[in-house]
Order: sequence, then C-alpha cells, then structure tokens
Amino acid sequence: MTSNGHRRTASPLTTAATVVRLLRSPQIRLLLSLSGKLVTPVYRAAFLTGAASSGVLRGLAEGPADVHALAASLGVQDDTRRLARWLDAGVTLGQLQRRNGTYALRSRLAKQLARIENDAAAGALEEVVRFHQPVLIDAPRMVREGRSFGLGDQDGSVIARSSLVVQPFIEEAVSRVLDRESPVRLLEIGCGSGVYVRHAAALNPRLTAHAIDLQPEVAEEAARNMDRWGLTERVTTRQGDLRTLALDERYDLVTLHNNIYYFPEADRVEILARAREALAPGGRLLLTTSCQGGGPSLEVLGLWFEFADFGGPLPVEDELVQQLVKAGFTDVEAHRIVPGEQFRAFVGTNA
Repeated sequence: MTSNGHRRTASPLTTAATVVRLLRSPQIRLLLSLSGKLVTPVYRAAFLTGAASSGVLRGLAEGPADVHALAASLGVQDDTRRLARWLDAGVTLGQLQRRNGTYALRSRLAKQLARIENDAAAGALEEVVRFHQPVLIDAPRMVREGRSFGLGDQDGSVIARSSLVVQPFIEEAVSRVLDRESPVRLLEIGCGSGVYVRHAAALNPRLTAHAIDLQPEVAEEAARNMDRWGLTERVTTRQGDLRTLALDERYDLVTLHNNIYYFPEADRVEILARAREALAPGGRLLLTTSCQGGGPSLEVLGLWFEFADFGGPLPVEDELVQQLVKAGFTDVEAHRIVPGEQFRAFVGTNA
C-alpha cells in the first residue's frame, strides 16, 4: 500500500524476455519433456502402488471417505495430517478427487486397480515398482560394490499375487496333464498362494496334495487359503525346500510354476533330478516358466535374478529341455502357453 492508501502494483520478478529465453533453453525443454513423458507417470505408478497395497483403493471403491475414515481403516491413530498430504498428492497426480472434505477415485486406472478381480494386476504393478525399478537404478552401483539382492529383498506375497496374471494359462496346462479319474498324489514345489493346487483338486475329487514353498510367510498364507477353501483334509501345506525335502512317498504329478529361476543355473539338472526322484514310475512333471527372449517385463525380471545371490537367469527353452533329459525325464515336450510371450510349459515323464 502507498501512503495515500492506494495499492501499488508490484513489478513481475520474471520478465517476458526471460521466459522466452528459458523456453528456448535446450535444458528447460528437456526437463519439460521428462516431466510429461517420464517423471509424472513414474509418480503415478508409485502412488497407485501405495494406494493399492495399503488398501486405500479398495476402501474408496466402496464410496468417498474423509481422511479420518481412511486413517481408521489403515490403523493410523494420530498422524492424519501426513496422510492427508499423501492423499492430496494423489489428487494432484489425477488419481483421486477431493470434494467437500472427502476423497474418491478419479482415474480409470485407480478404479480398475481397486477391483478385487484385478488384484493380480495390482500385484504386477507393485512388483515392477518395488523390485524391477531398483535393479535398473542400482545395478551399476551393485556391480561396483559387489552387492547382490537376497531373498529378503523380495516380498513373497507380492510375487504370489503378481504371478496370478498368468493363472488362466497355467490352469489350462494343469488341466491337460492331470488325470481326472484315478486317485492322484500331487507335489507342488513353490506353491505360492495355492491356487493351482485348488484348481487340480477341483478337477479331480480323489486328488491329495503336498504343497511346499521356500518362503515361510508364503507357505503360511497358502495354508490359510487351504483352510478357507476347505482343502485341509486333502492338502498338506508347509515351508520346504525341494533340495532337503524328505521323500517319504512318491507322487503321480510334480508341478513347479514360475520358480525354476529361483535355483542357480548350474544346479538345475540336480534340482530336476530331485523332482524326478519324487515321482512314482510313470509319474509326470509339469514345469511352467518365463523364458529368455520375452518383452521388457521378462527382461527386467531376468535381470533381477542375475543380481540376486540366489537363483539364476531365466531359462532358455532348448537348454531347459536338455536339462530335463539329463535329469532322466523322457518324452519331454515344451509348449508356448501365453500367446505372444516367452512363457512355456514343459512336461516330462519318469519312465
């Protein structure tokens, strides 16, 4: 204000000439391009990952809610201010909307990921953000420092959810090899959530199964699922490692889904031979896996295992066939089961 009470108009700090000069700067143009093409999409992916994994998207699918209701659903007692700031970031990123003090889903992606039937897609997004991005960012430093990822750097529950994006194709592969009439003893190695054991049990009511997983928390979740599905009398579920598993009985079918790359490449013949030892004469192995030569997601998945202190690269189809033969399997076959992607089903017989 001036002394006579009139408001003084402030001169702009940035002149039009400066703006024009900045817009002509190659660096500014690059920053603007990065923001639109890379940075904002990365922010959106990260926000959607957090919103899906925390349950916020699922909660908002039921209708708008204020920060206090969302805080209660998340178990947040006092710090609603920071939660509100995070929700506001989701509004800025176009994933949520805020009206009259409540938050609601806005973007099509947020609404789709909030649906329970799309949980596998939400898990796949979380796998990319939490595990694939770090290996792309940190690989040079890890090479320089001689560091590797460990099993603890991977959340087994996220991987189990993510792997279900190929569930229909694996279930079809199981359907093709499973005897529907006779009693079947199934051993599933790396059972994940247990959905493929449930599928086999539904196809053959005389089937019994032993389901194991290397990660204790995953095996515990699978056991809870078996109880929820009413399969505890037919399925035994526990933490276990094929390499040390006590083979007290022989099985008619052994299955390994999405996990052969959890074993070092040099150990795979031995692992496959161990799986064959678990089979009764004439029993069959069904192995499904991503193979090398796929798209970006499979390429980065393989890269992650290259940087892990366990496991190894994704298999090459012909090499895995030869490994199965060396392990003693006969009538080995390989089939593409996901159209347009390097995802294969391998079948072999314990002659």
